[in-house]
Amino acid sequence: MSPGGEVVDALAAQQAELGELVGDRSEADLRRPTRCPGWSASDVLLHLAQTNEAAVASVEGRLGDFSLGGVDGASASDVDDLAGRAVDAERAAGPAALRARWSASAAAQEAAFRAVDPHARVLWVTGELAARSLATTRLAEAWIHTGDVASAFSVTLPATDRLWHVARLAWRTIPYAFAQAGRELHGAVAFELDAPGGGTWSFRPDEGTAGTVVRGAAVDLCEVAGQRAVADDADLSADGPDAAAVLELVRTFA
Repeated sequence: MSPGGEVVDALAAQQAELGELVGDRSEADLRRPTRCPGWSASDVLLHLAQTNEAAVASVEGRLGDFSLGGVDGASASDVDDLAGRAVDAERAAGPAALRARWSASAAAQEAAFRAVDPHARVLWVTGELAARSLATTRLAEAWIHTGDVASAFSVTLPATDRLWHVARLAWRTIPYAFAQAGRELHGAVAFELDAPGGGTWSFRPDEGTAGTVVRGAAVDLCEVAGQRAVADDADLSADGPDAAAVLELVRTFA
């Protein structure tokens, strides 16, 4: 197994897919709007660059001194507001420069995750987590934003088995999602998902049975968890006491 493990390999592959998508695009292309309201393709690349750089700072133990886009985090109302302000602060560099910055940040992020112990505790938005978990979070964000950039060019990218890590992250963080929303979770949750290449991905508690079960296409679950689709329009169903709430609250982000 390569340094960093399967998650970092998947992250590297996801970054490579995005690199192929934007590598030969003109500046005019990179200024095209994406499905992210108010953000062009180069804005999305800038956001990824900024958060990649934050991930490197986290792995290297210096996140406390890091400022996203030079913006004072204390002045932001929430994480989304901070991200928007950070992009606003640095987009003037221009599309070509932002693409180069993203490429350098992606390489640095991969190198940082390959160098760190996957079990090491690192600081991130909501507190401490394992470096491997942070790498999975970065994979989820890289995947969803690759889709955002693809939307600027009317490109539809095929789903891959990299989504196994994203779906598992969404499943594991169900309790966190409920806690963030101030909602009560009434029991364990399971996912039974149709994998992109065929077969089923099953995520279940180690012991006992799950009261709530979500079924459907893995790619749809990941789109809903990344807030790029709503459950009512997706190939998903759920039953159990928390069925509706899980489909409403599932997420892959802080």
